[in-house]
Amino acid sequence: MISEPELIGAFGPDRTAEAVGGFDSDRKPPKGTGRGRGHGLFWAAAGALTASAFWAAAVFAYGIGPAPKPDTHGYHLDARSCSTMRMTALTASVGERADAPGLVPGSIEHPALDTVQCSMTLTAPKSSEDGYGWRYGLHVGLEAELHKETDPLPEFEARKEETRWGDGADRTEPVPGLGDRAYLVVVDESSSELRVVEGGAVITLTLSTTMDYAGSDQGREPPPVEPETPAAEPYHADLITDMREVMKQLKTG
Repeated sequence: MISEPELIGAFGPDRTAEAVGGFDSDRKPPKGTGRGRGHGLFWAAAGALTASAFWAAAVFAYGIGPAPKPDTHGYHLDARSCSTMRMTALTASVGERADAPGLVPGSIEHPALDTVQCSMTLTAPKSSEDGYGWRYGLHVGLEAELHKETDPLPEFEARKEETRWGDGADRTEPVPGLGDRAYLVVVDESSSELRVVEGGAVITLTLSTTMDYAGSDQGREPPPVEPETPAAEPYHADLITDMREVMKQLKTG
């Protein structure tokens, strides 16, 4: 840090007026005082300019200084964001909605970060006229984050091999042409996650297949042999299609 020229000598009663600028009207500054101060100010200014030049060069060369805020790309998150879960492609493949998208408690609204979580269930048509029997379905979740101060991409990349529970995924596949970067994370045979980062937005759709017996809530016992839970992989293409729609709606919602 460049400072003013150091004052040489003791700072005491006999030198007080000169040290603080010569405010004693009865005393005249010694010869050469003005010239010495002028030289000191010149070198101080020159040093400050040199330091500023070095700092500017360091910022340019090494990226020192505040990082730019991420581009939000028009995304907006609030309690109404759950309505973006139309899941048109998945619904067409499975059958129908079992419930409407619902807001999961724990949303954040903050100048630096907004978050929202939603969930819904899709189910296959009834397997019999009376409505009893095994029915498979899909549980779909939406997790969206909008980072307004820091770039989420480095952390997004660091966590691409992990599931939302912190375990390692069976496999992770890049999905081209979706946001700035996207990965399909296969958790296991019946569960998958599609994660996308675009500017400051991080959007995740989770998918889990289920098998339920319709009628157990009315006292009917399910058959002793439960059908195998469907695999999630056949729904991956629909999941990507619905993600594109969710991203579009979150920008206009």
